[in-house]
Amino acid sequence: MNFIDTHSHLYSDQFDSDRDLIIENAINKGVTKIILPAIDSSYTQKMYELEQQYPDTFFLMMGLHPCDVKENYLDELLFIENELKSRKFCAIGEIGIDLFWDKTTLDIQKIAFQKQIQLAKQYKLPINIHCRDAFEEVFKVLELEKGDDLFGVFHCFSGTIEDAKRAISYNLKLGIGGVVTFKNGKIDQFLNEIPIEHLVLETDSPYLAPVPFRGKRNESSYIPLIAEKLASIYNISVNEVAFITTQTAQNIFKI
Repeated sequence: MNFIDTHSHLYSDQFDSDRDLIIENAINKGVTKIILPAIDSSYTQKMYELEQQYPDTFFLMMGLHPCDVKENYLDELLFIENELKSRKFCAIGEIGIDLFWDKTTLDIQKIAFQKQIQLAKQYKLPINIHCRDAFEEVFKVLELEKGDDLFGVFHCFSGTIEDAKRAISYNLKLGIGGVVTFKNGKIDQFLNEIPIEHLVLETDSPYLAPVPFRGKRNESSYIPLIAEKLASIYNISVNEVAFITTQTAQNIFKI
């Protein structure tokens, strides 16, 4: 069975000592494709190098992470536009709003988020949304940009059933990762009310490792653990989870 990790920061320096081994482990576990979200321009070269080294495994997004929307955000947005002109990407992300770390940048976070959604529409690409303590703020921007040309993934979904249904109403799939295995994660209590066709798998590695590795460095080879949890929630086989979520990810990201 084949899996797609739709969100992994494998270019992170946390993998510098054993990155090739981590990639080999993932492939051996059936995780044959891994999508790399962007953070800011300082990580772009490392992403390109990974793609060049493993062209059949890695697929790249381009974007500005909301936590990195700073005073220079207009320069970063210009960088994104230039990269989009120069080569292909599978999505714009990760983009969105984060009010956990810094509420003072909300105004420019909203500007950057909406501008990048518009770029995604221009290039007919999906978006990958980061949302932390900011569901209402994110939904307000999505309401301004809703339409048939808006689609993508609500990364690391951790909201309520109402948030899930609202995200889906904007033509977004839900990115499900290690949180679904946490005792206090809560989303496992209602996910069976959401058709599994609206879900994709992700790790967000090196963050949010699933049980039994919670608190340790996450990696793409743990995707089957997330699939096993979904199989128990939906009362279907892991093979079915792999087939459905992989097909959904392929349809969104065209990989």
